[in-house]
Amino acid sequence: MARKGLLLVNLGTPDAPETGPVRRYLREFLSDPRVLDIHPVGRWLLLHLIILPFRSPKSAHAYRTIWMEQGSPLLVHSKALTAAVAGRLSGEYEVELGMRYGNPSLPDAVARLRAKGVTEFTVLPLYPQEAASSSASSLARTYEVLSQPWDVPNVRAVPAFHSHPAFLDAFTEVARPVISGMRADHVLFSFHGVPERHVRKSDPSGRHCLASQGCCDVLTDANRHCYRAQCFATARGLASRLGLAPEGWSVSFQSRLGRTPWVKPYTDVVLPELAARGVKRLAVMCPAFVADCLETVEEVAIRGREQFLASGGEELNLVPSLNAHPAWVDAVVRLVRESEAAATSSPAAAAAPQAPSRVG
Repeated sequence: MARKGLLLVNLGTPDAPETGPVRRYLREFLSDPRVLDIHPVGRWLLLHLIILPFRSPKSAHAYRTIWMEQGSPLLVHSKALTAAVAGRLSGEYEVELGMRYGNPSLPDAVARLRAKGVTEFTVLPLYPQEAASSSASSLARTYEVLSQPWDVPNVRAVPAFHSHPAFLDAFTEVARPVISGMRADHVLFSFHGVPERHVRKSDPSGRHCLASQGCCDVLTDANRHCYRAQCFATARGLASRLGLAPEGWSVSFQSRLGRTPWVKPYTDVVLPELAARGVKRLAVMCPAFVADCLETVEEVAIRGREQFLASGGEELNLVPSLNAHPAWVDAVVRLVRESEAAATSSPAAAAAPQAPSRVG
């Protein structure tokens, strides 16, 4: 019998909230051609002459505002999730956590699984929606690491879960008491942004994505792998479960970098617009993240709250991410078991080598 291993993959975090470690993390992250998909020379110049010298100290300061006693929130919550899932899957899977950038690294996580005798790997990228700069990059790197030995193991990737009932139900369970407790008069679903060119690359027709205002209203063959369309699908699923009226929720995108167009609308533009419309009590959910991190705690709960209050709003509360909530642990276990069941029910598909999916 093959010994099975589960590799949970998240994006990563600096080792410490200081300029040096943050600079090393950003260098690794932004050197990835799936993140900064420009000419290599232009990427090197942009990274080393502009981004690293100026962004590293600013990001280090931001990390210091959210750093926990045990470390970065992303790492702390991801470790807690890994431990809880390992407990639930004890006897079925060996479970390890690997970060696409930083530590614990993917090579180290794979080495730990191999040392435990694992010969069959299931990879779960912890990103609900597909994107070239997150899920595709993580899968590509994982496949690269796993293919380095002479004998390549069996590998199965759990697909994106942006509309999976278990994921939506878990986030609903986390969000409902926050929204009802503050009597929110609007819910903003703020997703991490990506450049518009990434979205267009995911459209096989070349004519659908960002070609009309309603391009993300329904998932079709043209936008099935579009990050923006998947974000809207997640928002619709959560709004329905939360019983939100059509005018009681909206979608925005945060964390843009540089001057090129990113997917819209922008969160930092939407927040003052909502306040100007008369929204007083705003709940913000960030369903592109399954663990709280710099983008949720510092960007939304700190800077976003300050911006909303300064614009005339009265209260902004961040709905915590899934972190290691029991409902999310249940969902991860379900995703893994369903993936295995689907593979074993189709022997031909299970035997075929897997490659990263086409993502936006």
